[in-house]
Amino acid sequence: MHDPTPLPFRESERHARYSGIFMTAQTYRTQWFASLGEARRDVLAGLVVALALIPEAIGFSIISGVDPRVGLYASVAIAIVISFLGGRPAMISAATAAVAVVVTPLVRDHGVDYLFAATILMGLIQIVAGILRLDLMMQFVSRSVITGFVNALAILIFMAQLPQLTGVTWHSYAMVAGGLAIIYLLPRVTKAVPSPLVAILVLAAISIAMGLPVRTVGDMGRLPEGLPSLALPNVPLTFETLRIILPYSLTMAAVGLLESLLTAQIVDDMTDTDSDKRRECMGQGGANIAAALVGGMGGCAMIGQSVINVSSGGRKRLSTLTAGVVLLILLAGLGPIVGRIPMPALVAVMIMVSIGTFSWNSIANLRRHPPTSSVVMLVTVAVVVATRDLAQGVLAGVLLSGIFFAGKVRRLFAVERTEENAAIRYRVTGQIFFASVDRFTRAFLPEQGRPVLIDVSAAHFWDISGVGALDKIVARLRRDGSLVEVIGYNQASADLIDRFALHDKTGVELGMVPH
Repeated sequence: MHDPTPLPFRESERHARYSGIFMTAQTYRTQWFASLGEARRDVLAGLVVALALIPEAIGFSIISGVDPRVGLYASVAIAIVISFLGGRPAMISAATAAVAVVVTPLVRDHGVDYLFAATILMGLIQIVAGILRLDLMMQFVSRSVITGFVNALAILIFMAQLPQLTGVTWHSYAMVAGGLAIIYLLPRVTKAVPSPLVAILVLAAISIAMGLPVRTVGDMGRLPEGLPSLALPNVPLTFETLRIILPYSLTMAAVGLLESLLTAQIVDDMTDTDSDKRRECMGQGGANIAAALVGGMGGCAMIGQSVINVSSGGRKRLSTLTAGVVLLILLAGLGPIVGRIPMPALVAVMIMVSIGTFSWNSIANLRRHPPTSSVVMLVTVAVVVATRDLAQGVLAGVLLSGIFFAGKVRRLFAVERTEENAAIRYRVTGQIFFASVDRFTRAFLPEQGRPVLIDVSAAHFWDISGVGALDKIVARLRRDGSLVEVIGYNQASADLIDRFALHDKTGVELGMVPH
């Protein structure tokens, strides 16, 4: 029997395997740290990510219409929990814009407690999705759609920095330029410390020491003081509550899983490793439930922060855990200091992320790749950028890919007519399904009572549209007085014909079938 589990996770030990959501102890250990050198790189990478998460989480809280603490506590809880439960080491998950924009009406109309309840239900739905193996739906997302998703996200990340570059003093532009110089030039001297971390620390020191007139993290919103506490949402446990939150929970769960699975695939490609997508679905669910219980909003994987983590040397679960723990420490004990970090330093890091995320070779590939692939990629980018909704862009790309694929398969279909003595032989080649049935039916001519042999040994019937087309052809030829025989069914086509055909059963001459 075919085993539907994903490919085995491969890191330093290619032979390590997992089964379902459980992994061997050896595999799990190698996903945390294999050496002290790797552990050091993961810790430093996680520190960079923690600093980059703060303004993002505050911004997403503002989008949702909630206190900044809701986004920040969510980022802490999701990052820590997903480091243990997730299926993609080194991927960063936290509060995200994709989920924030969905819940704005819920918070406005019903309050923040309904947001927490909806987030818990979101997590439960994602766990069920993992159990049902809905992660396998990613098989229907083409490479062109993934490339378009990546490019669109890179554009959105860059556009999100523009508000921090408008209406500011020249000092901000100078600091952004200096930050980019450090980020790109320092690795030529040493890679012992991630260059984005050095850029943030150097620019923060300069800004604080000189008192430069630049925006700071504290200007984004009030940072929380102290640790989050566990609490259940204060909502009535009624069907009315379920009616209110269920539509939001379904949307959040779908958007969160889509972005997480696409980001996991991107990190797979960046690190040349595989990941357990089923485990990731269930891990995202557990992380979102934990976020709601500490007063946080829902979230999912973040491609920008994941790229920062991988680019800074993060490869293991330790980097994700470090990001969550350091963020918690910064919020609980170093809030005033963190609030003085200049925004231009973080803008420089995010510009680096957008440049590194964009697939630059996709521009040259526009001329080399098939036109249909290029159109799918461009449409995905256009829809995502226009709507600011990653799910809509991916859905548009997947639908367009399906249409183009159906059209391509349709063009590979052919019917050849030959005369053999007094009989007529039709040889059908290709796939018979909803997109090819029109050509299939039009290929058969009135034969004025001459015997007809339809050879489908080189064809395959895929759906009831194809079966219905064969019924139509056979009925029409029989009305003209022809004796019709269909031969050459493969097993799958024969099963379909025997179940749904009205006029033909495999191996039976239709002219002899009683009515």
